[in-house]
Amino acid sequence: MTAAFPFLRLRRAGPLLDLPWELPLADWPDELAFRELPVGPSRHLVRFLVVDDALIALKEEPRLVAEREYAVLGHLERVGLPAVIPIGVAGQPETGNAILGTEYLAHSMQFRRLLARLPIGSGGYRERLLDAMAWLLVDLHRGGVFWGDCSLANTLFRRDGDRIQAFLVDAETSEIHPSLTDGQRAYDLEILVENVGYGLADVARLQGRDDGLDDAIEAAERVRARYEAIWRELHLEPALPAGDRHAIRGQIRRLNDLGFAVDEVEVVPGDGGSEVRLRLVTSNRDFHANELQRLTGIRALEGQARLLLNDLREYLAWLEVRGARRIGEEAGARRWRREVLEPTLRRLLPVIGRRDPIQAYCDVLEHKWLLSERAGRDVGLEAAIAAYLAEGAPAPEPAEVTAE
Repeated sequence: MTAAFPFLRLRRAGPLLDLPWELPLADWPDELAFRELPVGPSRHLVRFLVVDDALIALKEEPRLVAEREYAVLGHLERVGLPAVIPIGVAGQPETGNAILGTEYLAHSMQFRRLLARLPIGSGGYRERLLDAMAWLLVDLHRGGVFWGDCSLANTLFRRDGDRIQAFLVDAETSEIHPSLTDGQRAYDLEILVENVGYGLADVARLQGRDDGLDDAIEAAERVRARYEAIWRELHLEPALPAGDRHAIRGQIRRLNDLGFAVDEVEVVPGDGGSEVRLRLVTSNRDFHANELQRLTGIRALEGQARLLLNDLREYLAWLEVRGARRIGEEAGARRWRREVLEPTLRRLLPVIGRRDPIQAYCDVLEHKWLLSERAGRDVGLEAAIAAYLAEGAPAPEPAEVTAE
């Protein structure tokens, strides 16, 4: 008996249209180009497939859940929030299930793999991971997204310069609202703290650490503190001396440093006229990423862009000192890309394999900073590249998954 054709929604046709969406995911033919990749704990079957030289993730779940998740992920993409990108959903009338397809998130890691590749103990990467979870929940809540199942297992991570960025990968329980109430935010945060504690305790158990549970609880509570501090920072309405434009610019720079572009500045005169109340409306965390793309055409994550812009401006300062003349930022950015970034990437690519080359360049910059700290002077980029390559271009993530 031939299975009924499914209710199918695809964001692009071509080879995707030829897949056997009418079949349960477990019954898809073995001759398709499936890839075996690690999958975190999941209530549903997840498989990875190469289609038209691109890797996609497929998940089978109840139809209503899949369609809601497809809609939520599409919304997150449209408003520029960090999440996997949906490509289609196929509802199967006979089973009541559906298959949800999403793009594979390049250069990403699950939290267990990230922490398992690091020395036992908290370490810098774990703290960066906790920061990333707090920032992700702040981003979602500012966008009116109630996650509902915030956890390390439902998140993917990418190294982002000297930080880590978290991406929502499971939106089965998520909801979109015009804005969230304080009660909704508090409930979502409580779920996050509890699930992060469980996730870290599980890693500690696998590592054989006796202090794992207490340490995990303390670490999870730090996520709560981080979230609350970030939220307060973004919603401050400071009272400033009337006419003090320097103080207003300082508040804008403070938010820019956090990665936020300021879309609107509202200055409200206070009683008596001696003070004003400042309100700043911010957009997503891509201030440095947009600035880097404007100057160089390079699209990078926010943390990567911040490091690259610092390097670019350091190079501009060196050019101006050497040439005793001012160089325009856009012209200098083109020279930096041509004379610094691209030659370095050509040297790195044979060693890093399919890892993110922009992140590898950021690793070199971090290497340069560490070497300079030890030497008490700027050792220069060339010495940093040589030392980094001599150590085998170390990184916690494995070589990138490919569609070959």
